[in-house]
Amino acid sequence: MPKIKTNSGAKKRFALTGSGKIKRKHAFKSHILTKKTKKQKRNLTHSGLIAKVDAGNVKSLLALK
Repeated sequence: MPKIKTNSGAKKRFALTGSGKIKRKHAFKSHILTKKTKKQKRNLTHSGLIAKVDAGNVKSLLALK
């Protein structure tokens, strides 16, 4: 049985934490930043964790499951 390849788009977007959770970045921080408030841009800077419902999908893309 061959190994499953990691999805190359997913490996650029997600990272695994030490406890096994999957880290992600926020969207809407790349362009058209002039109309967004300072507070909105600042809060988009911080990384977040993926939702539990998406965990199975992302793990299969990263070939972890």
